[in-house]
Formats: sequence, C-alpha cells, structure tokens
Amino acid sequence: MLQAGADIDRSETPTERQQAVLDAALRLLVEEGDNLTMTAVARRASCSKETLYKWFGDRDGLLNATVQWQASKVRVTPVDRKGLDLASLTASLQRFASDWLKVISSDTSIALNRVAVGHAGSGKDDLGAIVLQNGRFALASRLKPVLEAGRQAGLLDFEDAETAFRTFFGLVGRDVQIRLLLGDRVELTEATIGGDARRATQQFLALFGANNRLKSL
Repeated sequence: MLQAGADIDRSETPTERQQAVLDAALRLLVEEGDNLTMTAVARRASCSKETLYKWFGDRDGLLNATVQWQASKVRVTPVDRKGLDLASLTASLQRFASDWLKVISSDTSIALNRVAVGHAGSGKDDLGAIVLQNGRFALASRLKPVLEAGRQAGLLDFEDAETAFRTFFGLVGRDVQIRLLLGDRVELTEATIGGDARRATQQFLALFGANNRLKSL
C-alpha cells in the first residue's frame, strides 16, 4: 500500500527490502522528528536516493507509505459472513483491539503522532492529513465490514456503523493515546494489552450485542 504513482501498486504488500526502508524511516522519525529527509533515510537504509524516489515519488510519498506501513500492523481478522458466530466475531474484535494498543504504544507511533500534531498546529497539515487518512480512517474502513457482518448475522444491533466503530475505538483507547503523547509512562505489557482488549470487546458487546439490546427493551 504505497503512494499512487510509485512503481509499487497500492494494493501490494511492501517487499522485505521496502519494509526495511520504511522501518528505517520510522526510526528516524523517533530520533529526529520532522527533520526527516530522503538523504537521511537513504543513508540509514543503505540505499540510493534514486531508489527512494522511484518507489515513493517524494518525501510526502515516503511519509504516506511509512504511515500506511505502521497502520498495517493493526490486523483485522476476516470473518465468514455466512457462518459468523459470536466466538469468531469476539476473536476478530479482540485481535483488532490488541494490535491497535500495541501499535499506538510503540515509540514509533508516539513520535509519528507528535510530529503530525505539530504539523496541524503550525498550519502544516500534510502529515496530519496523512496520519488521519491512513491511520484512523483506514482502520475504520477495515473494521466496519466486520461490524456490518455481525449485524447481518444478528449478533450486533446498531443503526450506524460509524457510531458503532467510534464507540469501540473509544472503549479500546480510552485516555491511553493522549497520555502517551503527553509523556506519561503508561505501562502496557502483553498481559495488560490482552486484558484491555478483552474488556473493551466485552463492553462493546454489552452495548451493541443483539441479545443484550433485546433484554434491555
């Protein structure tokens, strides 16, 4: 999923070499923030600037691909619409919640989001728009079909998929991301993340589970 106009189709997963370049760019963002340059990335990734321009187009294209690569680490487990049951729906939601918490608590995501917020605050909203488009909005477009499948299977009851997604997103993230961005040392271990993911999923199902909604009427 790279920049339109680059040699790589947006629907393709980056090759191992391209992933190494994107990881190098992420590390530089942690170290240098907004001072990321194509020259610095080429030097860190041991590749030529010509290769970077061929793959990503320009600096914005590289940033776009970098954000997409980081967001791709939040996986949405596919569900079988015909045979969907509560167990598989729950597993898919928990996997999404766990992956998202791991990603947002990483040093790379914290650095990336701090730079994006700085861009938006200074009127340089290019990176902020990239993070929104390829982060939160992209995640919504990938999870909403799972929520819709749950509704079609009679497991979920909601009127609007966007509202349901925002509720789940809020239950998962709570105040964690803003605390991390402000420098709070939030301890998120594997066990803590797993527990938070399960709790958020249970809370979401309590709010939007079809059986629970019927009981409350």
